[in-house]
Amino acid sequence: MKLSQGFGLTLLVTGGTGFVGQVLVKRLSGQPLRLATRADLTCWDNVLVGVATVVHLAARVHIMHDTDTDPLNAYRAVNVEVTLNLARQAAAAGVKRFVFISSVKVNGESTQPGRTFTEADAPNPKDPYGQSKHEAEKGLRQIAVETCMEVVIIRPPLVYGPGVKANFASLMRAVQRGWPLPLGAVHNQRSLVALDNLVDFIITCITHPQAANQTFLVSDGQDLSITELVRSMAQAAGVPARLLPVPVWALKAGASLLGKSDEVQRLCGNLQVDISKARSLLGWVPAVSVQEALRRAMVV
Repeated sequence: MKLSQGFGLTLLVTGGTGFVGQVLVKRLSGQPLRLATRADLTCWDNVLVGVATVVHLAARVHIMHDTDTDPLNAYRAVNVEVTLNLARQAAAAGVKRFVFISSVKVNGESTQPGRTFTEADAPNPKDPYGQSKHEAEKGLRQIAVETCMEVVIIRPPLVYGPGVKANFASLMRAVQRGWPLPLGAVHNQRSLVALDNLVDFIITCITHPQAANQTFLVSDGQDLSITELVRSMAQAAGVPARLLPVPVWALKAGASLLGKSDEVQRLCGNLQVDISKARSLLGWVPAVSVQEALRRAMVV
């Protein structure tokens, strides 16, 4: 989606140099745009002058095996306190809309077979990161009630694309190098969201009148098993998929011995989201297919 011609209202983007932020800023090229290089400012007065919409991407991101002595407070300091401080000052400065990038982890870590997360589900965060995002959401909704500022909350699942890091990047490298992977018998279902699709959805939420004071789940609209994901990665990279049909129980047993149970659970478990609200309320459809999104990610 493109912003209308002559949009003319200044946008403030926090986290504009991050994985999602860089692509969003590029897509917003030509629009009146302001970037916050620091999201922990105490006073935002000068930054918020003339700003109509804030897109808040800056966050303490999820860290596997976090070694912080008090991870919940560490997440709260950035994801809750910084977010709500900015939102309160944005409302006082006359900002019309605050778009907050939250996480599917507010819903939980997994879904049962045949079930999907929806925006109407009771929040069920399982880790400090998800809890901090949930607390930020609650605070933002309260600010929306108390002020005239509209709040839009977006909960993406795993985001992938050019420059993706962590486990997804490791899996891409393994596929590109032709390494045999013991993932040929994993028939789970997981929702992902391509970087281009998430950015397109954020831009939709900047201006769409029906997005005001709503929470949305977002994905590519095509769920995949890990087996299907590896095959699609290989196709996108133009290499054969080398998959060994190791039973899931054997993967879990081996992971338990190696202290990698959480990682294997994420690989083998289900996590599906329902994006029908985004489709029906906003008329949004994913801008790129999974195969095209993987091709863009794999060729970098």
